[in-house]
Order: sequence, then C-alpha cells, then structure tokens
Amino acid sequence: MIFSDPPCHADKGGFELYTVPMSQTPAQKKILDAFKKTGARIETKTRVKLKKKEDLSLYYTPGVGVASLHLSKHPKDTKNLSVKKNSVAVISDGSAVLGLGNIGPYGALPVMEGKALIFKELAGIDAWPIVLDTQDPEEIIRTIIAIAPAWGGINLEDIAAPQCFEIERRVNEALDIPVMHDDQHGTAIVVLAGLINAAKVVKKDLKKMRMIISGAGAAATAVGKLLIISGVKDIIFLDREGTIYAGRKKHMNIYKKELASISNPQKVKGGLAEAIAGGDVFIGLSGKGLLHEDHVRLMAPDAIIFALANPEPEILPPAAKHAGARVIATGRSDFPNQINNVLVFPGVFRGALDNNVKNITTKMKIEAAKALASLVSKPTAEKIIPDVFDKRVVRTVARAIR
Repeated sequence: MIFSDPPCHADKGGFELYTVPMSQTPAQKKILDAFKKTGARIETKTRVKLKKKEDLSLYYTPGVGVASLHLSKHPKDTKNLSVKKNSVAVISDGSAVLGLGNIGPYGALPVMEGKALIFKELAGIDAWPIVLDTQDPEEIIRTIIAIAPAWGGINLEDIAAPQCFEIERRVNEALDIPVMHDDQHGTAIVVLAGLINAAKVVKKDLKKMRMIISGAGAAATAVGKLLIISGVKDIIFLDREGTIYAGRKKHMNIYKKELASISNPQKVKGGLAEAIAGGDVFIGLSGKGLLHEDHVRLMAPDAIIFALANPEPEILPPAAKHAGARVIATGRSDFPNQINNVLVFPGVFRGALDNNVKNITTKMKIEAAKALASLVSKPTAEKIIPDVFDKRVVRTVARAIR
C-alpha cells in the first residue's frame, strides 16, 4: 500500500519522538525540558537605539507620522522604509505537520518557529511564525493576502494537499512578493540537486533514467513536475490505489489527472512491485517501511534510492545497500546524503529579497538545483549533496534566484 506523501523535513531523532504515549519517554522529556528552558527560540531585536527623547520623536511620534503619510501615498516605497525589506512570514494551518499529520495551529507553531530560526541564522532573514486557526482554503487565502503588506515574502508550510496547490497559486497571483510552499518546491529543488550528482556517480543520463515516485501529494507532485520539466521522460507515480495512469478511475482528482497526463508513458498498472521493476530511481515521499529489499532487487543495476519519508524512511539505508542499491539518500541527519529543505529555502528567499524577485519561477528552481549540486565537485555514493552547515550554500542558491 502506498500512502500520500508527508512534507520532507529534517529528522528529529527517531520515531519515538513523534509518538504520544501515555507517559513521556526519556528522549521526549529531554526535548520538552529544553524547550521549556529556552521558551521562545526567536525574538525581535531593534536596529536603532532608543535612549533619549530625540530618538523617540524620530522613530515613533511625531516623526513616524512622516513615514506613515509617505507610505500611504507611495506604498511601493514600503520595502525601503520598513521591515518589509528583509522579512518573511512562515505560514501554516497545521494540516500536514512533519510526520504528525493534521495537528492544528498549536501543534504547527514549534515547527514554524524553528523555521524562522533557520531563516535568521543561515540567511540573516527576519522571519516570523504565523499559524492560522482555520483550514478553510478560502479563509486562508483571504488572510494571507490581508496580512501581506508587512512582509517581503511568504513561506507556506505544512499545508496539506490538494488544497495547498490552490492556496499557493491564488496567493501568488494576488501578491507582488515571492510566495513559495516549501514542502513542494524546496523539496523538489533539493531532490533534483541530489539526483544530478547521483546520476554522475552511477554514470547514467538523468533524462533517460526511469523513476518511480512513491506518493502523490504536495512534495511528490512538485518533485515529479520539476524532474519532467528538467527533461526526465519516464516517471511513474504511486498513491494508495497503486500506479497513476491516464484513464484510471478510482481515487483520482484534478491534480492526479494532471500527473497521469504527463507521466507513466507505458501506462504501467498495479502496485509498487510492478512499477519498480527495471527502474533506475526510487523517490519515496510516502511512509515508513513501504520499500522492501525484494523491491530493490527488481530495479536496474546501480539503483538510486531516495527514501525521504520522515521520521522513518521507506527503507533503511543498510537494507537498501544490502539489496544492491548504489546511491542511497534519506531525509535524516544520521545517515549520509541528507536530502533536506534547509539546503534550499534560506537561499531562495535571500536571493528573492535581495533581487526584488516577485515570483519564484521554474527556471530559478532548476538553476538553484544545479547551483546546489555544483558545490559537490566530485560526488560519490556517500556524498551527493553539500552539508546543511556549508557556508557556501545560502549564497550559492541565492545567486540563482534573480
């Protein structure tokens, strides 16, 4: 059985941390104690000094009135006269959080706050977590558009498919600032970067490889579309029902029908075993344990496995290697080749803010993937993607967003 894909995020240390037993495990208690000790992980910080009356009169009343009146008449100057110049709103409805699913706005808040921390620490961007106590797409769209004047960019996060597609599209159309659903496009960019280098390791043409994507939700859809636009011609998607193909009747929607129209050229029917036979690449954006060693043995020689379900991948790297896979990646930090959105979103928004980009285009995403891949000059089976803390990453990705 193939499941809809969760977002692709960094590993948080093991499955036990995501379960909610009647009593806390030692690992869970340690983490909660750390959160209680720090409280908020981010804070606001002033960029000017407020020490005397002249400062107050300049930066607040009455001086602030001059800026307010100017912006009321010239709103396009907001970026130069306010926080808008270097700010991103990290927005979620809590409908698809990590490996936890629909846990609502309070459950989503720690993740959004963590993302804001990463924006600041890695890219110097002032980001703020915003969680919405609604999962009505129309209300979400109206709310984001209504609060947009204060922000230089919008990072959508942990919003479930299929509503995330319409929300992103309409917000993008309505606003003149960059909007990106990171679960979709951050994942797609880093997966493409990893595959560019994995293809070099196995000495195969990326565009000619046969790929199987386990999942048909937000991340899987974006990954598949970016690969197809990049020239990959043979991709098969799977969902709960099995392979997606043109003419399938069960469990289809407009988004899956679109996938069917651009993938699975041989109209392969069945489940994972039928889809993966002879395949060069498996990309898992689904659920733990779905890929078995027998599946890997059905693949072409020098198979590439990206098992990205979190917190537990579709197959653990030792098992995939034992079955003959050549290059193996996960979303986890405790194995080689961590395919992590953190490699992408700070640089994408840094580049967008610095270059006054209003829309993050497909071309920019492909260029960002190529730039990220280029940071590994001599890829190996154990090293196809740069480290999250490689200081070149943000500026390299940012240069592609212009």
